[in-house]
Amino acid sequence: MPVPKRRGYVSRSLLRDDAYRAIRDAIVDGTLAPGERLSDGDLVEWLGVSRTPVREALARLEQAGLVRTKPGRYTIVSPLDVRAARAARSVTSAMHELAVREALPGLSAAELDAMRAANERFADALRRDDVEAAIAADDDFHGVLVTASANAAIRSVLEQFTPMLRRLERLRFSSLSGRRSVAQHERIIALCAAGDAEGAAAATRANWETLDPLLDALPDEP
Repeated sequence: MPVPKRRGYVSRSLLRDDAYRAIRDAIVDGTLAPGERLSDGDLVEWLGVSRTPVREALARLEQAGLVRTKPGRYTIVSPLDVRAARAARSVTSAMHELAVREALPGLSAAELDAMRAANERFADALRRDDVEAAIAADDDFHGVLVTASANAAIRSVLEQFTPMLRRLERLRFSSLSGRRSVAQHERIIALCAAGDAEGAAAATRANWETLDPLLDALPDEP
């Protein structure tokens, strides 16, 4: 699908970070398809910014494995690299486990309630087959623990590696296998409420490991 035609999508005062998020989200949701060529000019017109923040955004997206660039020749949306996705899954799982361990000693009743509310939104989105809402609610659920950990390094690593996994999660949450995450979230909440940091960390790891069958089903790149 070509770059959207709507102009001035990003407020000029936001620039680099929002240009990055806009292009990232378009890749993750499939608006920009794997293998599609990305033109600086088209992106500048769509986002309503200069070439500098677009190029900075593309450099960050290349680090995240979402685009590939051949200097002076082309930039394309990366096909899903199975090996890179496995690495991203391992790193992301480890960061969420660490977030649980660091958050749990001081996790409040309000934060547990926020996790329950996010899981309710998640379950409702899955019932309605609303993949976008399911991903947003899943982000909210895990985000409670990431925020409670107060560890900026965890957040930074997740911002780099999570987008690649979001491409996989669109497949998971559009299938029946995604329904298991509701019960897994409930178990994580129960273990957190009981103060069982190791149990909650293990349950969190198991939740992220549900991506592995999707990875196993993808063909390796030649």
